Amino acid sequence: MITFVQQIFFVCGTLFGALAIAAGAFGSHYLKNKLSQEDLGIFEVAVRYQMYHALALIALAAFLSWYSSKWMIASGWCWVLGTIIFSGSLYILVFSGVRAWGAVTPVGGILLLAGWGLLVLAALFLRS
Repeated sequence: MITFVQQIFFVCGTLFGALAIAAGAFGSHYLKNKLSQEDLGIFEVAVRYQMYHALALIALAAFLSWYSSKWMIASGWCWVLGTIIFSGSLYILVFSGVRAWGAVTPVGGILLLAGWGLLVLAALFLRS
């Protein structure tokens, strides 16, 4: 039986993944000639990190069926929020042209890193 938090992580992971594929296709086919090389690079970083964490959330949702801890659940929430803030701020920066959004991006990056750190703690405290 799947728990509510597993379902949230699974849904977020699949949505983030689908949107990353769509954004990547949009970027490579439409935005390639519309954005500067710098903005296209920023857009690609947003898509890449979104996909990495989409896959991580899907894997975490599956792993929570075998083992669950507060560290793993906190890790997932950090990835959800971190992905929204990190990739979202980069998308907004590129499409709005407001470079101040770049100051928000590190908050998302810190959340993504915290998620990985929390997963390390979960691994250190694994018990059979």
